[in-house]
Amino acid sequence: MHVRDLTQFLAELAENNNRAWFVMNKPRYDILRAEFLELVTELIAGIAKFDPAVADCNPRKALFRINRDLRFAREKIPYKTHFAASITASGMKKPSQGGGPAYYFHINADGELLVAGGEYLPPPQRLRAIRQQVIDDADGFAQLLKNKKLVQGFGGLQEEDKLARPPKGFDPDIPHIEAIKLKSFIVWKESDIRGNIPKDLKKELLSSFRDAYPLVSWLRQIPLV
Repeated sequence: MHVRDLTQFLAELAENNNRAWFVMNKPRYDILRAEFLELVTELIAGIAKFDPAVADCNPRKALFRINRDLRFAREKIPYKTHFAASITASGMKKPSQGGGPAYYFHINADGELLVAGGEYLPPPQRLRAIRQQVIDDADGFAQLLKNKKLVQGFGGLQEEDKLARPPKGFDPDIPHIEAIKLKSFIVWKESDIRGNIPKDLKKELLSSFRDAYPLVSWLRQIPLV
């Protein structure tokens, strides 16, 4: 896809985040969205070669809408300033839906590419099940944390919003208690692609998703509730 055109469109949208501007520029958006959809379709096929579970993921449903949900938003700007997709085996892309582990990426108005794998802020029941799996499969989780591709590709699990104390019901002396304090079980990395657009974005994304696969695979052992 034309990454430079996408980041330019998103940068302009960030400066003109209103319906009138968007309607005037809808033809540009439609072309870019079609290109993004094509990329996601190709990514699903590529991921399926090492993770067959995602083969039936619907690429259209994997894309996030550009319209913001304004019902509870403080800022009433109508449009998101990034293009994003979440590829899952369940076909449910939102964490609130309990869709399980995902391969996620977005490109935003600042020219930032974020690539991630795992589960971001899963709902309470799902989060508790993941934490319990850390206890039940302590050895397997220890091996996951040492996985060469995962560590080299992402540096380890993200600790954003980590609890200061163990969650209720978990003994502070059990193995992996620091991981049990996490609210998300996810890896991600960010890069600025404004002046360094990848020669082959699909290839770069697939390489990162392959690095994230050990985490996705481990999380998928936990039945969805």
